[in-house]
This record gives sequence, structure tokens and C-alpha cells, in this order.
Amino acid sequence: MPKISVSDLKPGMVLAKPLARGNMVILGEGTVLNEAWISRLDDMNVEHVYIDGPSEQPVSKEQALRDLEARFRNVIDMPHMRALNNLVKNHIESLYGR
Repeated sequence: MPKISVSDLKPGMVLAKPLARGNMVILGEGTVLNEAWISRLDDMNVEHVYIDGPSEQPVSKEQALRDLEARFRNVIDMPHMRALNNLVKNHIESLYGR
């Protein structure tokens, strides 16, 4: 769930966490944002909200796979380490989409 600046919000985005001020919930989790809500959030000086969707990955998929290969280079012949490498590789690929 990415943390998005209110200035970058677009209609149709969905809140991943409720937006609250003190004990009062202003917008609940799952709220679909529209132009009016985005404008109101800006007027209320809300800086950011959490939006449904995958977070951006800090490195490219190719770099993540190269880093993984480098980390396991000296132990890849060990069956349990090969299995662990495959699990991590599958996880990386699921983060970026295959």
C-alpha cells in the first residue's frame, strides 16, 4: 500500500487505511476518492494518505535478481540453500509481476 501525497491523488483511487483526525474518522478504509474528496483533503491540509495497490519497489526486478544470485553464489550447491534461493526468487518475481 503506497503512501501518496494528496497533490498526487487521482479520482478512483481507494483508501487502504482510514483517514482520521483525533478520534473522528473522516474517510473510512475502502473509500473511493473523487474530485470533491481530494479537494476537501487538500483544504484540510492533509499531507498524504495510504492507497490500495502495490508499493513501488526501490530497485528494478533485474537488479533484485542479480543481488539474490550474488548472495547465494557460494552456497547454491547446498540443497536447502537452493530451495531457499528459489523461494526468494519466486517472492521477488511476485512483487514485480512475472
